[in-house]
Amino acid sequence: KYEGQIVMHPDNTNILEKSVDPIEVRMRISMVFQKPNPFPKSIYENVAYGLRVRGENNKRMLDDKVEEALKGAALWNEVKDRQQDLAFNLSGGQQQRLCIARALATDPEIMLFDEPTSALDPIATANIEELMSELKNKLTILVVTHNMQQAARVSDYTAYMYLGELMEYGDTDTIFTRPTRKETEDYITGKFG
Repeated sequence: KYEGQIVMHPDNTNILEKSVDPIEVRMRISMVFQKPNPFPKSIYENVAYGLRVRGENNKRMLDDKVEEALKGAALWNEVKDRQQDLAFNLSGGQQQRLCIARALATDPEIMLFDEPTSALDPIATANIEELMSELKNKLTILVVTHNMQQAARVSDYTAYMYLGELMEYGDTDTIFTRPTRKETEDYITGKFG
């Protein structure tokens, strides 16, 4: 059960209205999950998947969009000569970047990241965080993380939630240095968590 509104700009669409087509919403928003979830297909077909579902079959268009998405996910140089290899042959960090490329290929307005680095080593985590910092100049990114340091590094705005309730929202620097609620300060300072 939910209530309220989720409004997408620039057209001010409330995506919770019954009149809104959920397929349209899914086309405007992409999701990257906690654990990399490549499809049992080639690297190329993983990225092309969303485009094919939308009916794109033009080989030249698919090639261009796959390359653009792999470059956008900072993976192109590592896989350009082996796009027909199975996605499962990639490392965990590469698989996560492949999932980001798959999400980028359909030109979303918003990307949702659910704990995108929790299963990755520190080097892969740094790569994903750097990628998020670059992507936020092109689209809106919403990241769910329990890693406070990561939130401080990658976000412009932070929302602190506890047991499903929004406790505090604001500029990241303000939330981390001058929170207005004691609950937020207690979490940030490690008094509980």
